[in-house]
Amino acid sequence: MITAKFGVVVACLFPVLIIVGCGSSYKGPVSVNLSPQSAYLGSGQTLQFTVSVMNDTSGVTWSVSASSGAAGAGAAAGSVDTNGNFTAPTVTQNSTVTITATSVKDNTKSASATITIIAPGVVTTTANAQVALYTITVPDGLSASIQFSTDTSYGLTTWAVPAPSGGGAVPILVAGMKGNTQYHMRASFEATGTTTSVFTDVDHTFTTTAYPAGNLPSLATSTATGQTPQSGVELLDLLAVGTTTTKLNTVITDLSGNILWAYDPGSSVPAVDVVNPIKLLPNGHFLIVYSSAAQDGANSVMQEIDLAGNVVWQMTAAQLNAALAASTCAGCNITVLGNHHDFAILPNGHLIIIAATQQSLTLTGNTSPTAVLGDVIIDLDQNHKPVWLWNSFDHLDVNRHPMAFPPDWTHTNAVVYSPDDKALMISMRHQAWILKINYNDGAGDGSILWKLGYQGDFALQSGTYNSIDPQDWFNAQHDPNIISTTTAGTLDVMMFDNGNQRVLQASPLVLCGTSGAAACESRVPVIHLDENAKTADVTWLDKLDPLFSFFGGNARLLANGNIEFDECAATPLPNDNAAVFEVTKTNPPTTVWTMQITGQYAYRVTRIGSLYPGVQW
Repeated sequence: MITAKFGVVVACLFPVLIIVGCGSSYKGPVSVNLSPQSAYLGSGQTLQFTVSVMNDTSGVTWSVSASSGAAGAGAAAGSVDTNGNFTAPTVTQNSTVTITATSVKDNTKSASATITIIAPGVVTTTANAQVALYTITVPDGLSASIQFSTDTSYGLTTWAVPAPSGGGAVPILVAGMKGNTQYHMRASFEATGTTTSVFTDVDHTFTTTAYPAGNLPSLATSTATGQTPQSGVELLDLLAVGTTTTKLNTVITDLSGNILWAYDPGSSVPAVDVVNPIKLLPNGHFLIVYSSAAQDGANSVMQEIDLAGNVVWQMTAAQLNAALAASTCAGCNITVLGNHHDFAILPNGHLIIIAATQQSLTLTGNTSPTAVLGDVIIDLDQNHKPVWLWNSFDHLDVNRHPMAFPPDWTHTNAVVYSPDDKALMISMRHQAWILKINYNDGAGDGSILWKLGYQGDFALQSGTYNSIDPQDWFNAQHDPNIISTTTAGTLDVMMFDNGNQRVLQASPLVLCGTSGAAACESRVPVIHLDENAKTADVTWLDKLDPLFSFFGGNARLLANGNIEFDECAATPLPNDNAAVFEVTKTNPPTTVWTMQITGQYAYRVTRIGSLYPGVQW
């Protein structure tokens, strides 16, 4: 017994032996843990904290203090009840508060959490009837996007815009809404580079107005039974029919034909100009080229605009000529009428534009000079300064002029960048050729790598569609683009083949639409090219016979594998109107979706994911 008592005494003298020695109630030091340790919370919103205290059952006391921002030292910092439920203060600018849980038994033991209180966003109107401006202050390291819909499902979203360094106000233009409609919208914060939301703002409502009803395009859409079109929106580049000029011509619609966005340049662009084309830039703005319908390049204005329609930057023909005069690049000492038809946006931020220039030349068989309108390709750097130029007069025979000559010798209407070989592919409608040019990211000598088309460098193969030279070559084409993953060596090119003056027989020469010959017809081919063997094989074809679009049009491969094409001014459609089709890439194709456009031509109609780069609706 003594030994046992002694043992008890010894154990109580040495705390390390408490548990095994004498059964004391002492369980170790007190510690407090609080969850979450940090969070973002909206003005007036609540958050439930969870606290755990080790080696103590007597509970905690709660306190809250303002650290910075609108609440300020000594100002209201919100409140926390005995159950750890925190109610944020009402703030008009972002603030930070600290929540502390302190052990009742040992008030030297506590845990704290830092809460950033986010002031509500502000939604205002813009100069564009169907675009709102949502502004909210975003902490450093986070990005904000806006979720919106006609109800609180918030089914659509903008892209994510990162906070400025150190945090600050982030303005986001919200576009893609119908006219005269109420929308719900809220901001969502994510850690930059992620999609996990860490905060959502309170609900805001915004009611759009609408563009003048008399200016809206006349559109009708339909989806074939059992078919599902590729999701997204339609970007329409429309042109007037005859003298009708009041209709909006730069428009985005949903797949039901509802107008979601439009832009009217007003007096910033000459009234005689038409738009071709409009493209979404990586920065979320649109780039548009305007020029005279009567002469390529005349009165040209290139505009970069934001979604509200504010002009961010523009270049007129006079400004382009001034930039050329100041440039030291080879061949840039040239005067142009202006830029026209198309441009390519390069990965390095450069722009490749098409511009028209004129020379007075004496042609073979003539004794007096002829005014000849040709094209140049200009590389504009990030500061819109010319740094490289290719001139058609230096590389092609002006005596070859199969269409609309004089004066419009080349009528270049498309330019495409080929990343695999850093070349440029251009479409010359009036030569019925597609050319590939040695660009080499501005270091190339401009030599022509190949000519594709009738009398070009490629042999047309019999292939799947038993193609026959010359009648199965394209003519007066628009919008050739590369649809394969490879852009050099072997590649697949698609286009809208208008078919004007298609050569049906080489000798004696027979053209479509002439007396005794077949009528001209438009087509959408996919042509597989082998650049080394110089062979061209038509691997897919939608033969639109009896439709004929005498100008304009485009064709693109969609993300779902279908093909969308635009018949710009097709007959025998009613009133020479336009039509857009999504079809399956099968043989024969099946129609999936159609848009009919009444009263306007459609130079290009393109399915894009949304009004925001990288966002799919």
